[in-house]
Amino acid sequence: MPALTSETIRSLSGFRGQDAPVTTCYLDVDGRRFPRRQDYVHELEQLLRRARPEQNGHHSVHADFDRIEHHIRAGIDRSRVRGVAMFSCSAEGFWQVIELPVRVSSQVVVEAAPHVRQLESVLDEYERFGVVLADHHRARVFVFELGELQQNGDLSPSAEEPKRQHLRGAAEIAFRLHQERPLDHLILGAPSDVGAELVTCLHPYLRARLVERVQLSVQSSDDQVRRAVLDVEHMVERRKEQALVGRLRDALGAGRRGVGGLDPTLRALAERRVDHLLVSQGYHAPGWHCRPCGFLARVGRRCPLCNAPMEQTSDVVEHAIEQAVTQSCRVEVCVENADLDVLGGIGALLRY
Repeated sequence: MPALTSETIRSLSGFRGQDAPVTTCYLDVDGRRFPRRQDYVHELEQLLRRARPEQNGHHSVHADFDRIEHHIRAGIDRSRVRGVAMFSCSAEGFWQVIELPVRVSSQVVVEAAPHVRQLESVLDEYERFGVVLADHHRARVFVFELGELQQNGDLSPSAEEPKRQHLRGAAEIAFRLHQERPLDHLILGAPSDVGAELVTCLHPYLRARLVERVQLSVQSSDDQVRRAVLDVEHMVERRKEQALVGRLRDALGAGRRGVGGLDPTLRALAERRVDHLLVSQGYHAPGWHCRPCGFLARVGRRCPLCNAPMEQTSDVVEHAIEQAVTQSCRVEVCVENADLDVLGGIGALLRY
């Protein structure tokens, strides 16, 4: 199964069913909410039962539903999986499953393209963190990603090794992990004197990514480390969102390189001017979609670009996110950001 990456989302967003729509199903299989297998199977049955009458007997969609149900009934290894995203277009032989170590909102959507908003939100919310805990005698190195904590080093120098060699070793492990796959942020937990020396051991690339020092000892349990990193992750994400919305507000005030509200944002996407799309979590709006050229609008029956008849969609915002991803724009789904809500729930920082 493919891992969740920006390339995965971009590939999904680029798929279009030619003779049939695409069925997207997100299913929450979190063992804390659904302790037994039959519990999450029942959740899926309820979703599909509500969705079937709306499909007007489309044979491909019903085949999609059957395949999704068969996949879930076959069982999910929930030791590391809390959410499942499934994408199917039976008429085109298209089938893709992404298992996630974080929860999703159970949902079935049938549209012309895969519904990727939840994947984009997960990827945006959960970045890759390096964590180094140290004291005078020991150091531990972790990577935290998509809710999962993995230890990558536990160093306790011998009597023959130079003093504080374990700090240099931890810094080297952290940099090797960064070289293998870049770390977005770094967190340190150490007494002040040890932390100061550890910082000097870090490669400049990692020093620039240091976002927080936490009150954790090197003896902290994995669960304590995970909870502390989650708190930092939420703080970093909200801080990033606030900075982006601040940039958008300033751009709108200056009258350049920024648009706010649904209509101006859709126009900017059509003109391929968007650099960064900002959307309030949960913001939806009905609209229109032109299948031949991809033009999106809040109202309309005839495409102003190619004059083709447009199709109604229950959520033009989802199409906007898909279009932004395929244009290699960055997408930020902002959580409870009142400033963006005031601007219309959607906006964009522009390339020009």
